[in-house]
Parts: sequence; structure tokens; C-alpha cells
Amino acid sequence: MRPTSSSIRGTVTEAVFGCAHERGDRPALIDLGAGVVYGYRRLAEEVTRGASGLVRRGARGQQVAGIHVDNVAAQTLAVHTVIAAGGVAAPIASRSGETRSGEMGELLVRLDARLLITTPGLAETSLQAADVSRVRQVIAFGQARDTVDFADLLLLAPAPLPHLDPSVQPALQVEDGGVFTHEDLIWQMGELDKLVVLEKSDVLLVTWPLTCTLALTTLVGLALMRGSLVVVAPGLASEELSSTIHDFGVTVLAMLDGAVQRV
Repeated sequence: MRPTSSSIRGTVTEAVFGCAHERGDRPALIDLGAGVVYGYRRLAEEVTRGASGLVRRGARGQQVAGIHVDNVAAQTLAVHTVIAAGGVAAPIASRSGETRSGEMGELLVRLDARLLITTPGLAETSLQAADVSRVRQVIAFGQARDTVDFADLLLLAPAPLPHLDPSVQPALQVEDGGVFTHEDLIWQMGELDKLVVLEKSDVLLVTWPLTCTLALTTLVGLALMRGSLVVVAPGLASEELSSTIHDFGVTVLAMLDGAVQRV
């Protein structure tokens, strides 16, 4: 029987990745911009092992972690790793101009973030922002100066992950200050599922930008929960849309205007 939104219980990690290991190496997430492909087992293992690594390195419950990355795969992995470790994931949109590191530093101070996760291309800005905040460590998805490589977290001796109360444990904080608990996010996924009704046979193409923090977290999380394949291509050009739909056998499309519809 297909679980309904009201029957989904537990943490976001349990809801999204609870069936990941039995799905094995089936493709889960393809990021066309980053050139990254994750299978279900690998994605779930990197989330849980990465979370264990964060705990091993001193991450504490309900601690805010800023996430400043340049692709959806990295954001998905970072958000769920922080959540699994008992932290609060706070994605930060990329900024341009000379004041971007200063603005981000101010935001990190307001968030009282102690951890920042980034990608190598944004590492310099992230480090500058960390210097004017209370951030104690910067982790990057790849090698970058003065950062800890996320891959090194996966090599640390396992540490037990915290037991969380989904009804009160914060999981996600958006830039406007909104905070969502595990229960809130699962409810958001359930409400979206009533409209989209994703199945494991579906291929979802998402063209939304990284700035759509809550929408991306909700939709990608729902698709992974249901066992669908997620293909992400933020800002995909209209002339490339038809060929991408054809090449991947897309059945559900998330358009730039926010609409999610069957093809």
C-alpha cells in the first residue's frame, strides 16, 4: 500500500532515505550542470556517513550550518547531511559584487552558524564570510584551501547519530527567517504529493534555481522518498527542454514559473 502524507512518520532522514538501501544502485539524482550522478544507496550512505563525520568533528544538536554551494546535488547532500546530524540546514544564495562576502558574513552572524558547507568554486567567498562570523569550520565538496574535504568526513570512525523528535527538532531555515521542523517538511512533502502523486517509475526534471530553497528541498525530498529519478538542470534553456525530456524519459516537469506538471 502506498503511504499517504498522514501515514509518514519519523525524521526527514527516515522518510526520504528509509527505502534507499533496498533500491540499491538505481539512479536517484542526476545533476546535469555539475555532471554528477548518485544512486540511491550511495546518496543515503554519504548522507549518513557525512552526518556521522560532522558529529565526530563536534557538530551539536540544533546547530545552524550555512550551505553556500553552486549546484543542486551539493545542496541536496549538504542539507540532508546536516539534518541527519541533528543540525539546522540554512542554504544561502550565491551573491555577486564586492560586498557579497560581507553580506554573507552578516547573515551567518544572524543565523549564529558555526559550520559552513561550500563548493570549491565558492570557497574563497565562503572563507571570507566565515572570517567575520562565528563559523568554526568550513567544509567543501572537493579540495579547497583552508577547508575540510567532505570526502574526509566519510573516512572518520562512525559516531552514533542523535535521536530526534520530529515534532520539535528544527531541520531547515530559509533566508527570510522561516524555520521548519522535520514534521513541517514532511507535511510539505505530503501536501505536494497530493498534487503531483509521484511514483517510483517517474522521472522528474527540475529546472528551478538554487534560490528556491524550500521548494527544492520539498520536491527533491518527495521524489527521493517515492523512489523516483530526479534530473536537475537549473535554468535549462527552452530550446534544450524537449531534447532533455526525450533523452531521460521525463514524466514530471518542474518549470521555472514554479508549476509542477506531468508531461
